[in-house]
Amino acid sequence: MARAFLVVLDSVGCGGAPDAAQFGDEGANTLLHIAQACAEGHAEEGRSGPLKLPNLDALGLADAITLASGKKAPGLTGGREGRWAAATEVSIGKDTPSGHWELSGLPVPWDWHYFPEENTFGDDLLKLVCKSAQVSGTLGNCHASGTAIIEKHGAEHVKTGWPICYTSADSVFQIAAHEESFGLQKLLDLCETLAPILHEMKVGRVIARPFVGTVADGFTRTTNRKDYAILPPAPALCDWVQSAGRKVYAVGKIGDIFSMRGIDEVRKGADEKLMQHLADYAASAEDGSLIFANFVEFDSLYGHRRDVSGYARALEWFDSALPAFYANLKEDDLVIFTADHGNDPTWHGTDHTRERVPVLIKGAGTGEIGICQFTDVAATIAAHLDVPSQGPGKNLL
Repeated sequence: MARAFLVVLDSVGCGGAPDAAQFGDEGANTLLHIAQACAEGHAEEGRSGPLKLPNLDALGLADAITLASGKKAPGLTGGREGRWAAATEVSIGKDTPSGHWELSGLPVPWDWHYFPEENTFGDDLLKLVCKSAQVSGTLGNCHASGTAIIEKHGAEHVKTGWPICYTSADSVFQIAAHEESFGLQKLLDLCETLAPILHEMKVGRVIARPFVGTVADGFTRTTNRKDYAILPPAPALCDWVQSAGRKVYAVGKIGDIFSMRGIDEVRKGADEKLMQHLADYAASAEDGSLIFANFVEFDSLYGHRRDVSGYARALEWFDSALPAFYANLKEDDLVIFTADHGNDPTWHGTDHTRERVPVLIKGAGTGEIGICQFTDVAATIAAHLDVPSQGPGKNLL
């Protein structure tokens, strides 16, 4: 039996979402604007010249951008070795759970709870945080960038032991704390305690954001992040595959997004380590299995920070690492590269952007598929693995 690899490049959108204006994102296009900045010399820090993504482009990346938005990305030439589509999301959100659930065949059936800018969390929730953490106060309590807020409150946090609570335009409740002075396990226990209460409110995720460092040297987030996500309300792709007696391997934060339901094994790390895990699974995963990966640093390190040159370098690194992954694939393997939402680093603010996403398919011939739905990705993988699809999507092949 063949295997399937679903690889999510977190936030690597390609514009053109028909409802982008409703999210304040009309005109946002992560890939197009990065390619334009590179071609125009506006993203030169640490790199030079047009955006170079020969392996993804050979699968149809440039064509997917044009298909999604009607725009041509400079420096990219189009597909010769794969099939391509551009997927439209129907869930009312531009966040991680919405995108991943829908790619897995399950559109979100409710409206998420979002925290307002003013009086962000309210007294009752903050009192619960204090009680659970056995502290007398909290810091932050606002919308913020995760890196900026630890720079602002890190010193006071180390001094007082008060957790740093913050959110974004997504349905998230995030707590940053120092791994040593506060304690990593204490942070994880705090988030695990709060998660069921936040999930009842339809907050999508409670996220532990540990960091290390000193006041003198600065603070840095670690890879020990953990997401406590609300459980999907119905079986999704991982469940379909596991119920058919097959193995499901998660790379990156996939296990957290699905609360470990339908998943047999998880491997985590920074994106460079995740690429090694992906190549290792290509060499070792048994026939009939699903390998589901998320590469988060496009989003977490570059999109939210509006770092165009960093985003471009990350894309080029990912593309350059693909041949080592390809070398371990079997003849009948299917690989789908896609994304869960956009995060245009040239856009205003620091939040995700509502966009279509590219769907690039290796191992199924060549040519354009057209505009599709996120749920079609799950149906396509289910068909390839010969397991029943339980969602609304259609097999793209």
